[in-house]
Formats: sequence, C-alpha cells, structure tokens
Amino acid sequence: MSQRRTKMTNHSQLFPCGRVANMLSRREWLCRAGAGAGMIGLANLMAEQNLLAAPPTNDLSDPITSLAPRPGHFPAKVKSVIWLFMEGAPSSVDMFDPKPELDKRDGDTTDIQAFFGNPGPLMKSPFSFQQHGESGQWVCDKYTHVAKHVDKMAFIKSCYSESNDHVPAIYQINSGLPRPGFPTAGAWVTYGLGSENQNLPGYVVMGNTQGAKGGPHNWGAGFLPSTFQGTLFRSQGAPVLNLNRQPQITKQDQVAQLDLMAKLNDEHMRRHTRDAEFANRMNSFELAFRMQKEATEVVDLSRETKATQQLYGIDNPRSKSFGSKCLMARRLVESGVRFVQVYSDGEWDAHSDLEENHTHHCAATDVPVAGLLSDLEQRGLLDSTLVIWGGEFGRMPISQNGKGRDHNPKGFMQWMAGAGIKGGVSYGETDEIGYEAVENPVSVNDLHATILHLLGLDHERLTYFHNGRSYRLTDVAGKVIQEILA
Repeated sequence: MSQRRTKMTNHSQLFPCGRVANMLSRREWLCRAGAGAGMIGLANLMAEQNLLAAPPTNDLSDPITSLAPRPGHFPAKVKSVIWLFMEGAPSSVDMFDPKPELDKRDGDTTDIQAFFGNPGPLMKSPFSFQQHGESGQWVCDKYTHVAKHVDKMAFIKSCYSESNDHVPAIYQINSGLPRPGFPTAGAWVTYGLGSENQNLPGYVVMGNTQGAKGGPHNWGAGFLPSTFQGTLFRSQGAPVLNLNRQPQITKQDQVAQLDLMAKLNDEHMRRHTRDAEFANRMNSFELAFRMQKEATEVVDLSRETKATQQLYGIDNPRSKSFGSKCLMARRLVESGVRFVQVYSDGEWDAHSDLEENHTHHCAATDVPVAGLLSDLEQRGLLDSTLVIWGGEFGRMPISQNGKGRDHNPKGFMQWMAGAGIKGGVSYGETDEIGYEAVENPVSVNDLHATILHLLGLDHERLTYFHNGRSYRLTDVAGKVIQEILA
C-alpha cells in the first residue's frame, strides 16, 4: 500500500477503503467555496447596513425563556383556554341536539352496528328538552343551569373523529392523531405563545379522579421540548405531589442545595451543550421552587368567598369535586396560566343505562360549568378566555343492553364560549337520527385550527421540525370554522 501511495500524484490519495479523494488546489478550493465565502461577505455588508433579522428573543431550548410570553402570528382574541373535557363521551342527542325523528322511530330496527355488540333498536332520549335564551337553543332538562348561558355558546354539532375506542379517540382530540407520542394542543399553544406567569406552568391539567384513559400521553409534549408538557394538578392539598419542602429543611438550606446543583449542572452543560432535555430537567427544579408559594396559594380555595364557592357547587357533595376544579381553573387563568384542561370525574360511558349515567354526570357538572361562565363574565375574564366543552366522541342513536348507548365517532358535538365566539349559534348537523355528520362536517383538525386561530396562531405556520419534516397540531389538514367567530 505504501508503494502505491508513493506513486500517486499530489492531487489525489488512495485510502485503505478504496476511495479516492482529489486534493484541491487553492484556485479550485476558492472556486468551489465561492458561494460560502460570498455569503460571509454578504452577511458582513448586511450587518453594517442593519439589514439582518433581529436575533430571537426566546430560546426554546431554555425552559425559562421558552415560557416567556411572546406574540402570535396576528392579533389574538383569546389569551387563555379552559377546556372542560367530558371524558367518556356524552351523548349529543340526549344533551343539546334532540332529534324528533328519533322519537318517532323509537323501537325501529336498523342496520347500525354497535362497537361492543348487543345492538338494539333506535332509542329516543329519556330526557325532555326546552328551548332557552334569545337564540332558542335546545337543552335537556338535566342541564338547567348551563341552559342559562346558551346565548354565549357556539354549538358545533357535526364533529367526527377516526376511532371508536376511548384511548385513541382521547389521544386524537388532544393531539390531533389517534396515537400516543405527539404534542397535545396545550403543549402546542405554550410552545407558540409561552405563558404570562413564570412562577406557574403554562399548561395545567386537572385529571379524572379515576385516572384518565391513556395516561400522561393526553397532556404530553411529544417531540416538543418537555418544558411545554402539561403539569397535573390535584384539586385538594398540595397541587403537585412532593412540591413542598420537608419541614426539617429550611428555605436557606433549599436555596443552598439549588445553588450547588446549578453549579454542577452548569459545568455539565458546558461539556454537553446540546443536551436540551437535561436543561429542561434542570430548570424544572427551579420552576418547582418558584411554584412552592404561588401554586399553593392558587389552589387554596378557602381564599374565595362562601358565595363564590356556592356558585361553583362546592357546597354540594355531588358537584364539589368538579366545582373545585372549575374554580381552580378560573384562579389559574386569572394568575396568567395559558392553557387549563379540566377532566370530569368518572366517565360519561353509558353502555348499560344512559339515563342513570348522564343524570349523575349532569348533576356533577351542571352547576360548576354554569358557575365558571358566570364568574368569568363577572370578572371580565370571559372577554379573554375561551371555554370549550365536549368529549372524545359521541354515542349511537340505537340502544345497547336495553337502555345504554355505544360509542359513535361519526357524529358528535362540542361547544365553545367566551372570547372571540359568536354566541347563540349552531354550526353543522348530524342526520335525522343523530348518527352521522352530514352538514358541514367538522374534523378534530378543524377544531384545533379554530382554537389556535382564536389565540392568534396560524395553524399552518405553527410548526416544529422533527424526524426530517415540519410537524403541526393539525397535521396536513384543518380549516378555521369562521361561522362561529365573532
């Protein structure tokens, strides 16, 4: 090999692997690098003329600056979101969308198949309905307090999704895709806008007392920096487990520990400058330290008047739990938290007895939801807060197990109220028995596009580069529902 190398010209070299690399002369190198060298010169000239773009004000790899508030793509109508998530899927035709044809055809057989089997005939709603407000919106007799607010709401009655199973359906309503591992809506919003309060998480979740199906993926950040994932709060006691320091540890001791950790972590970061996830974990300790005082105060509902607690139904055992979470949600957005998701307790999963199931959940949520809307309005927060109500899909118009209803992703509803929403309107329709969206169908991507739009974010421009392509909450679809916007 050495003999062969000595016979090579000065312009090439034979490597052991058999590849030949041509050595460049200075003239050839300048010829090939001309574009690069030219760009260096161009950058210098543009800097002298102040024509370069301003450096980014927020470093998204830094969990502190990444949560700092920043403007959206255009002026926003909404500053914060409270998403009231009715896990388990309430039935549209039994809550807000009565179907006279379903009443007429009660007991008729159809070819509609149930997800879990045992399909029965068409089944009319066990509840009665009345029209409310100047808009004359229909509401069942189990939601009488919410019914007082229909003129604030936009009812989207033609939603559809891909899966008829709870877990993938919940993943999709949260992240846009029926699979785990993707950033959720709250993570995308805080990624795009940051948060107003650096002493609290930008995205807070108050979960189902039984544990949400699908677990933490429902509020995860996916491939976004973990700074943007949701933080699970409890409705009573310490909002986050192990948040408060132990009594035997003084504040001075804790500060000294954090200072030492910061020095060690800084040394690690100097040697591993690209370890963004380590930076996120490191700064989570700092956030926890800042949260110890403010987060504990936010969840201290004893600071509220007795009248306010009654407004949310906290004085009633049936509605106390969900009412406490709704009141806490108001306190969080009032404190500058960007995105709050509140899970209902238990599940609206009425396979066996819809009347019993929905009566129970209406009793648990009716007063709290109405109280939240009233309280936000009284405090002027409804002008800057978007409230969303709905589940992961709907329920069948046929009976199951005699008195229940099975899952139905083909047609269901959500409603929105508050900032930027045209109240007292309905958009879209399902067919005459409430089975399938037939007029102005609305996908989950459309819902997300509309939420982002109200927050001042263009869903097509809010992207994150991952695995070789730019991802977004709405994937490759989605359109804003302009008809429900004020």
